[in-house]
Amino acid sequence: MSGRQGNKLPSNLPQLQNLIKRDPTSYTEEFLQQYHHYQSHVEIFTFQPDKPSKELAELLMFLAQVAHCYPEHMASFPQQLKELLSYHHTVLDPDLRMTFCKALILLRNKNLINPTSLLELFFQLLRCHDKLLRKTLYTHIVTDIKNVNAKHKNNKVNTALQNFMYTMLRDSNPTAAKISLDVMIELYRRNIWNDAKTVNVITTACFSKVTKVLVASLKFFLGKDEDEKQGSESESEDDGPTARDLMMRYATNKKTTKRKKKLEKAMKVLKKQKKKSKPEVFNFSAIHLIHDPQDFAEKLLKQLENCKERFEVKMMLMDLISRLVGIHELFLFNFYPFVQRFLQPHQREVTKILLFAAQASHQLVPPEIIQSVLMTIANNFVTDKNSGEVMTVGINAIKEITARCPLAMTEDLLQDLVQYKTHKNKNVMMSARTLIHLFRSLNPEMLQKKFRGKPTEASVEARIHEYGELDAKDYIPGAEVLEVEDQKEKGGTQEEDGWESASLSEEEDNDDGEWIDVHHSSDEEQQQLTEKVKSMPIEERKAKAAAVSTSRLLTQEDFKKIRLAQLSRELNSAPGKAAKRKYIEIDDEEEEEGRGELLSLRDIEHLHKKPKSDKETRLATAKAGKTDRKEFVKKKTKINPFASSSNKEKQKNKNFMMMRYSHSVRTKNKRSFREKQLALRDALLKKRKQLLK
Repeated sequence: MSGRQGNKLPSNLPQLQNLIKRDPTSYTEEFLQQYHHYQSHVEIFTFQPDKPSKELAELLMFLAQVAHCYPEHMASFPQQLKELLSYHHTVLDPDLRMTFCKALILLRNKNLINPTSLLELFFQLLRCHDKLLRKTLYTHIVTDIKNVNAKHKNNKVNTALQNFMYTMLRDSNPTAAKISLDVMIELYRRNIWNDAKTVNVITTACFSKVTKVLVASLKFFLGKDEDEKQGSESESEDDGPTARDLMMRYATNKKTTKRKKKLEKAMKVLKKQKKKSKPEVFNFSAIHLIHDPQDFAEKLLKQLENCKERFEVKMMLMDLISRLVGIHELFLFNFYPFVQRFLQPHQREVTKILLFAAQASHQLVPPEIIQSVLMTIANNFVTDKNSGEVMTVGINAIKEITARCPLAMTEDLLQDLVQYKTHKNKNVMMSARTLIHLFRSLNPEMLQKKFRGKPTEASVEARIHEYGELDAKDYIPGAEVLEVEDQKEKGGTQEEDGWESASLSEEEDNDDGEWIDVHHSSDEEQQQLTEKVKSMPIEERKAKAAAVSTSRLLTQEDFKKIRLAQLSRELNSAPGKAAKRKYIEIDDEEEEEGRGELLSLRDIEHLHKKPKSDKETRLATAKAGKTDRKEFVKKKTKINPFASSSNKEKQKNKNFMMMRYSHSVRTKNKRSFREKQLALRDALLKKRKQLLK
């Protein structure tokens, strides 16, 4: 015990901190002693703020740890820290500045500081040339705002911070502006600040003169919600069995057709359960939350015309403008001539520019403006002097544009494009066929009679609406396949009586042990409904659809039947023609996934036949397939790896001119045929013995 030192509380701050947290009242004097010591160090610090001070850093962290134990003594401590940091943060030693920030974060976690004033101070500290400090502050800002809005939205704090960050995005320091933008984007992605005000504050960053800020804001608006969708799916997969568990369960047993069907059924049930348990997330794209998209798009176009940034940044601006025009159906007539300048086959990233032209097309654009774009694409891409891939891309782009603005297509241009149906290149031929298929559903009258195909119920009534014409209906199309509410209720009571009689008869015949056949067939019901609706005239169908729409609330099953009826009209032949197909099956998930307001690049670049690869590509694939075949090579191993090579091995590597007059070489040429035979026999026998060993 003699060698053990006693407790030195004034100098051993960690031990004092531990004791104060256990019993604050007993160690008040020791705490006040350290607090006075801290104040004297602060006075020295104010004279030389750029000088590092290890003692001051230790006292800062000690007082921040025990501040909640003495609230009356430490009331002014957080405000003093903030003032020191705001006055001297530019000249402070980096380690001491980090200690100040950590102490303030600790006090904020103990809820001893107001979050608004502290976060505003931290935003100002982002101007410092200290990467580690900026990273620490970014993490704390995001986490703190998340915790403030954890239980409910704190609108007072959010409004104050959003107003402050509006000024930070215009800050002269590009690093501070970029990190402020990153904070807002991260909070939007985490569904914390996912309101319209945040989005409209980020729109101001799209006009920044700093390239990094401009690109980050453009990426935010161009980003889709796929990441959030995947995140929600992964969160729902954490609870309960996963698809992998089912696969492992069925993979261990013998593989039979029955087990395979069981696995498929189990996967379907699992998918349905996950769909039910997953909460609905109404997360709209940021583009939908912009207050004035017309003004925003006009300003972006003006910036694009005067832009001196790299080509990639110009492409992002064009992409955002085209999405704004397509989603909000804006009038931006100067955008189409600007895009036309880039519509050349040799233009870099021309397929993306064609995609932007298609995205910016909608029914409210005057047809004359889109016609000039179509003629430019047809003249520059769809000509025999170009390759098959270029022609295919051009026809695909024309198809996507006319699908959104059908009035832009003229009969002469359509007849010319349709002639490529018999082109020798399969890609061109298939793209021309897709264009024919599109106009069979839009307006078959524009096609020649030989290209119209067999008329269906839907194609007979199909026509392109005039410019600005609205096709408003007072009923749900296809609702005639449903029954009116009163009839349905009567049918329901009859069904109940039928079930009761069936159950009574089952109880009576239970002793005999016989099965009762219940006749049910959805295919027969569908066939009866379609035949009944077919026999109705058009006016009677509309009257019945209006009666059904106004007399009852439709369920998901009813909407499924309506979609089935609308699809059957597209497949059923017109009156007087032979029937094509009787039954249709609908996959709801595929139909929902197929609907989308944005185009993908695959719609433009889609090739039905894979193009032939050139010589360089074939050589590259051949080399990639050849792996090192060292395992099949005879391994020459020595007993001692450090031993030198034999004279026989050295002779093999020697120059021939050195070995020309040696005895072995001269006698080799003079050997007779018999000697060569014997030498070959001995060599083969020797090789055979080596293989047998």
